[in-house]
Order: sequence, then structure tokens, then C-alpha cells
Amino acid sequence: MDAAFTAEQDEIRRTLREILGKRCGPDEVKAAVRTAAGHDRELWQQLSRQLGLPGIAVAEEYGGVGCAPADLALACEETGRVLLPSPLLATAALCVPLVTALGTAAQRSALLPPLATGGLTAALAVSGPALATALALTGEDASGQWSGGGRAGGVQARAVAADAAGGGWRLYGEAAQVLDGHSAGLLLVAAHTGGFARSRTLLFLVREDAPGLVRSRQAVLDETRPQARIELRDVPAELLGGEGADVLGALAATGRTASAVLAAEAVGAAGQALARTVEYVRGREQFGRAIGSFQAVKHRLADLYVQVQAARSAAYYAAWDPDQGGLALAQCLEALRMTAGEAIQLHGGIGFTWEHDAHLYFKRAAADELLFGPVHRLRAHAADRAGLFADPAAAMGPLPAPAAREASAPPASPSTSAPPPASPPAQEKVAV
Repeated sequence: MDAAFTAEQDEIRRTLREILGKRCGPDEVKAAVRTAAGHDRELWQQLSRQLGLPGIAVAEEYGGVGCAPADLALACEETGRVLLPSPLLATAALCVPLVTALGTAAQRSALLPPLATGGLTAALAVSGPALATALALTGEDASGQWSGGGRAGGVQARAVAADAAGGGWRLYGEAAQVLDGHSAGLLLVAAHTGGFARSRTLLFLVREDAPGLVRSRQAVLDETRPQARIELRDVPAELLGGEGADVLGALAATGRTASAVLAAEAVGAAGQALARTVEYVRGREQFGRAIGSFQAVKHRLADLYVQVQAARSAAYYAAWDPDQGGLALAQCLEALRMTAGEAIQLHGGIGFTWEHDAHLYFKRAAADELLFGPVHRLRAHAADRAGLFADPAAAMGPLPAPAAREASAPPASPSTSAPPPASPPAQEKVAV
């Protein structure tokens, strides 16, 4: 396997870093997140037209670039360095794979081209704080109970007869913590239908101007990840794909790819937080010398460097093999959390002020763990999938009948059932 980046990948990274370096300083990021959209629309259009960023992993027949998900992960490492607020994650990493996997031919032809060019943004809405569960990042839920399960709460869907007004489907319920849900032109809503008899989870398409749809932006810890609360009051919706679609399987596959993208994004943020801290300790003087020259500070920075480099290796491997995305995401989120925390401390008193730029990275680390983690659950689920803690006897299967009886028989007591020891044979006397 050749792990080196191609010339095209290096060019994408270089161009993207050059554009973001000019347009995404900390002040520009803080200004963009306070707009109504939660991101810089002009910059989003520039990235869409010049680099085709939202369509990197979309097939060329639908107007995309036709690259692999690994290229999207490498691009997201650059967006993570500057904490770019944009609909890229919600649109390209979460919604585009679902439309590609589940959508009919007509739906793919109608939705993927505008999604690939950035003219249309999308958001995935799942009920409650269940995004990590829905994407199978922290556990498997074969029954899809996170979508409502026929009980109160969640989002419920009911079919309307064709002769009724409008026909199709109607959705009722609410979903919180929807990434970019307040500004997305298209919502992919996971809803429960069928009651208890035919309980199942399906995905529905809801347009931004649908009657009965109420969207409100939420106050969140990390403003660079804008979230919204979605309320659906008998909203007309279009079923994505067919009723027999494997929605849970498609969500799990999307979760594996998204975890690789998130891991690359987190390691980009961790690397930049470390670089900014190294730059600060080189220039900050105490007792007549730069604080970066003190041995204790050197050791702390060296430990962070090793952790970030290990996380970067894990992120690159997950970009090549998305099945390892869960473990890579756990390692990268931990590296980002540790690096951001140390950055605040090594910046000294100024680093503890809420307005300091170091807190942007710390908020991203905390918010991503709340949305897609926590780290220990990501690792536990990856261990369960790999069978690290499975019972070896159960993995071998049932024993043959005689062997099973021997294995289940209690040990014999030496005083009662054991035969007496055999006496040595009598020696025959021979005359000499």
C-alpha cells in the first residue's frame, strides 16, 4: 500500500489552506458565527465554486468531483485547523451519503447536483441527543428505538391516502441538536412509523418552506457548530427511497465515513492549537527568558506533539479504511481535548479569559465529545465490534456431544469414586 498523498490531494490541501488562511482568522470566525446563517455565505460559495468542496465525494455523473471519502477527510483536516463554520459536515459527510445510498434514481438526480455545487445545503435531523446512536458510533440499536419507537417523543410519521389532501406522508414531533438545521434548505428527518406491529425507522425529505415546519437556532457551547431545534407539526414530507430500505444500515455506514472525516477535522484543530501554543511560548518571556526554554514546558509540549502525531496517523488510516473510524475519532478527540486544555494553561492568565482564541479550540473539543462521543464509549463500541471481550468458548461454538458431557461432568471425588491404586506385580523368586 502506498500511503503517500497524490499530487491532486496535495494541491487541494495547499489551495484550501491558502484560501482559509486569508479568510478564516479568529476574528473572522467569530464574526461569521454571529450571522443569521452561522457561517460566511460568500466564503462557502467560493469554496464550492473554486474547489467543489461539498461535491468532493459525489460522483461526476451528478456534478461532483468524483473523489473518494478520503479526499473529503483530508480537506476537513484543513477546515478543522481554522475551525471553519460551514455546512460542509452536515451536507457532505452526513446527508450526501444517505441520499446516494437510499434515494431513488429520480431523487439522486434532483438532489445530488445542487448539493454538490453548494447551491443546496442539507441537515440530518434525529430526535433527542441521539446522533451518535443513530450513526452507530457509540452502540448498535437494531430496533431504532432512538427515533421514537412508537412511544411519546421523537418524530412520528403517518401515511396519508392518495385521495386525501396532498397525500404522501405527514411528520409530527421535534428534533434537537440538528447541525445547521436552522439554515439548511433540505432536512433529512429520521422518523418512526408502523406503530408496534410494523415498527421501523425511515428517512424523509422536508423542504425549508414546508408548512408546519418551525426551526429555531439554539444557544450552544461551540458556536462554530451551529445547531437548531426542529419542530414538525403535521409537516408534508417525501419518503427517501422505499419503505423497505435499510435505513439503519445506511446510517451506520454513513457514521463510519463521518467518523473518519470528524477525526481528520479534530486532528487538524489539535495541530493548530499546538502550533499556536508553541509560537506563544517562544515569544513570551518570564525571568528574562522565553518560557518555552524551561524544561517543564518543553516536556509538556513534547508529550502533546507525540499525541497529536499519533492521532494524525490514526486519522489518515481511518480515511483509507473507514471501518476504523470509531477508534480514530476517539483518539483524535482525546488529542484535541488534551491539546486545547494545555494550550489554555500554557498561555497563562490571558489563556483563562473566555474571549481568548484558545477557548475556540477548547469549546470545539468539548462540543464534539458531547455530540459524537464520549471517548470511552467510542472505544468500548469499537472493542465490542472487534470482539475483544467476547467469550472464547462462545466464539468456538458448541462442543460435540461426548466432549460436552465430559466437560460438564463434575470432577470425581478421590475418596469415593477413584479406583484403588494398582499394587505392583509380585516378583517371581528365581533360585540362583
